Amino acid sequence: MTMQDGETPHSDWAYLDAMTDAEAEANALADPDNPPLTQAQLRAAPRMPQVRVIRRALGLTQEEFALRYEIPLGTLRDWEQGRSEPDQPARAYLKVIANDPDGTANALRKVPA
Repeated sequence: MTMQDGETPHSDWAYLDAMTDAEAEANALADPDNPPLTQAQLRAAPRMPQVRVIRRALGLTQEEFALRYEIPLGTLRDWEQGRSEPDQPARAYLKVIANDPDGTANALRKVPA
């Protein structure tokens, strides 16, 4: 793709959609600026809770999930869209939600005496 000065880069989605999996993999492997991670690198990478996967498994919209678990909606959207990542306490909280979604929601509804 050639670009003129001031031109914004864009993706040719029709071209990309027409690629076979083998062609896409060959292109990824040939990219010197962004080589795919090795299996060892993937194993060593920190595991991030998949917020969208957790939410969808519960059958909740972003609004419902945010309200149920008292997470600011903008924060949830930022996590799901990759604009930011949950910090350590938030990652722990997401693990609790994933392991016991109903218990977590019930605990948040209880009013202290």
